[in-house]
Amino acid sequence: MLIGEIFELMQFIFVVAFTTFLISCVDYDILFANKALNHSQHPSEPIKVTLPDAFLPPNVCSARIQANSFLICILVIAGVFWIHRLVKFIYNICCYWEIHSFYINALKIPMSTLPYYTWQEVQARIVQIQKEHQICIHKKELTELDIYHRILRFKNYMVAMVNKSLLPIRFRLPLLGDTVFYTRGLKYNFELIFFWGPGSLFENEWSLKAEYKRAGNRLELAEKLSTRILWIGIANFLLCPLILIWQILYAFFSYTEILKREPGSLGARCWSLYGRCYLRHFNELDHELHSRLSKGYKPASKYMNCFISPLLTIVAKNVAFFAGSILAVLIALTIYDEDVLAVEHVLTTVTLLGVGITVCRSFIPDQHLVFCPEQLLRVILAHIHYMPDHWQGNAHRYETRDEFAQLFQYKAVFILEELLSPIITPLILIICLRPKSLDIVDFFRNFTVEVVGVGDTCSFAQMDVRQHGHPAWMSAGKTEASIYQQAEDGKTELSLMHFAITNPKWQPPRESTAFIGFLKERVHRDSSVALAQQAVLPENALFSSIQSLQSESEPHSLIANVIAGSSALGFHVSRDGQASRHLSEVASALRSFSPLQSAQQPSSGFQASGRDGEGAQPRGASAMTASGADARTVSSGSSAWEGQLQSMILSEYASTEMSLHALYMHELHKQHAQLEPERHTWHRRESDESGESAHEELDAQRGGPVPIPRSASYPFSSPRQPAEETATLQTGFQRRYGGITDPGTVHRAPSHFSRLPLGGWAEDGQSARHPEPVPEESSEDELPPQIHKV
Repeated sequence: MLIGEIFELMQFIFVVAFTTFLISCVDYDILFANKALNHSQHPSEPIKVTLPDAFLPPNVCSARIQANSFLICILVIAGVFWIHRLVKFIYNICCYWEIHSFYINALKIPMSTLPYYTWQEVQARIVQIQKEHQICIHKKELTELDIYHRILRFKNYMVAMVNKSLLPIRFRLPLLGDTVFYTRGLKYNFELIFFWGPGSLFENEWSLKAEYKRAGNRLELAEKLSTRILWIGIANFLLCPLILIWQILYAFFSYTEILKREPGSLGARCWSLYGRCYLRHFNELDHELHSRLSKGYKPASKYMNCFISPLLTIVAKNVAFFAGSILAVLIALTIYDEDVLAVEHVLTTVTLLGVGITVCRSFIPDQHLVFCPEQLLRVILAHIHYMPDHWQGNAHRYETRDEFAQLFQYKAVFILEELLSPIITPLILIICLRPKSLDIVDFFRNFTVEVVGVGDTCSFAQMDVRQHGHPAWMSAGKTEASIYQQAEDGKTELSLMHFAITNPKWQPPRESTAFIGFLKERVHRDSSVALAQQAVLPENALFSSIQSLQSESEPHSLIANVIAGSSALGFHVSRDGQASRHLSEVASALRSFSPLQSAQQPSSGFQASGRDGEGAQPRGASAMTASGADARTVSSGSSAWEGQLQSMILSEYASTEMSLHALYMHELHKQHAQLEPERHTWHRRESDESGESAHEELDAQRGGPVPIPRSASYPFSSPRQPAEETATLQTGFQRRYGGITDPGTVHRAPSHFSRLPLGGWAEDGQSARHPEPVPEESSEDELPPQIHKV
């Protein structure tokens, strides 16, 4: 990391100096042979131009630089920017040194053995050190969730804002249709505005400013934020030419050699920046996300290659034939006499023809490949864990392909978006982000909780099913969240399962434990039905071929069995019967996963915590979430290499278990959507309203009812009566964010954790605060009821 920043500083100096040299210190007339050289000393010798002959003398080069005022201005700005990066680099050195000292002195991990430690081992040592030396003075023990919250504080906010469609990154253009524009430059500006820039919403790295925690002056804060966004957008406009020049130069120096060596590399695909944010779980580290998406790269590429146009294939074959014929003649002439290359533009023609042929070959599919879009889409879902409902059963449609391309885009499209980012980013900030200032202020106030020893965190990152669960994702009867509070696409439920599987020693709160116990019970019941009906993975050719390549002890064979077994029945049963068959097969695979795991690792603390939930835990799912156990307990006494190998095996089993759970939960969600018309759509054109607009404040002052707006993500009506639903949502909303409802009328059964609003909980002995009415303008010094210390 430190070496990388050093080379980044060197790259910046090289790009600026080399570009200045090319502009002011090269005589292109001599380089292009437009001007003859003066060889008066040896007039009889043949003229031979060398590269130094095209370089101007230092005094001439210096004079040309001084005469170019625009170039001097650019060099001054580049110098100021480089000094800023140098100061930041020096600050990072101090931070790296503190990290280095912490690993050596506190965690007792020498630098020589650090590459062989897994994240679970480092995390376990941090938890143990807290118990022994109290490195965090605000609480006695640190949990795995506390550590993740400290690392991923701002990223959890970004994931939540993308999930709630609060950020303006989706647009509908006249000719292009629905598009997504989310680049590194736009992301940088979002983070600059929200988190760490001058005048941002956070006063430091762990605390939201006090005024943003109060509802009384929300309109003034929204106006202030709107003005700040305007000024940042204007600054982007002024710096647009310089940033655009830098983007073009950096892309030219970075990708020209790759394009020459591998012309088809720009036709390759990569996960887009929006895709990484959309597919990211709450509390998922960078290396965990990278590993998960990397496993889904090959099936995603195969799926996108299914949509090759026959017309485009024919055109590409013929263009490749014509270009190849001309290239073959030029190569033959060059072999016969190499002086052919001295002819003007021959070498350029050969290069362009080679590139064109390579590009055409990328549009010609392999004639021996057979594509199964539905099956590939299920394999992709097993790895990426998130998928819109209408994709299932429509994998062969170009609409599904176009929407998936927003997550999995061409490398060339990624480069083009980055080049256009300096021009489009100011427009998005000024035109699209400014009108959302009030929604952003409400979002940070409503969805921020203060956790003791951690600071202010996003309440969605608490993964509390009761506060942010979705009824269509197995949270019916367990969640009290309104539409505004619900996480979309099952983000809360899937994130909870992912974190529990990745961190098996984590003790979830009571409601989350009950949700996991209910899921285990459902898996056991569905697998028992499948066994009773003798419907577990029938024999078919695809199933046999996959089994011949993978042994039964490998975790990936379970996913292959589920995909192959379910696909074999697609033509024999109805859509409803096939859905229940899929559900039974995934449940059977999860149940059969138990003996595989028990043979690989001991039981974990999370399994024990699962018994504290509601109801008895089924025997068949006892090994759920156990695959992420600390590798030290398995590989104690062995060498570092053996321990690392064992941790890799456990990581594979954890990944496979989560993949099976993702498939299973999506099948349950699909059944729920068929029974009850779901309101989910892929395109969320507008963000959910906060439910606290100025009109609602006027209505509240007049004594009228406060309407709760329906989410734009759910355009269809609910089966409940409007009056009943409005009353229910209004009651839940007022209980969390203040209102006329008397909190004393709400009675709850005592539990091990005293629940707090918006994802927090207090340990025994700490009394949870009841919500209070929203303070008026005169009581701004008091904290709002939704900000609690946990």
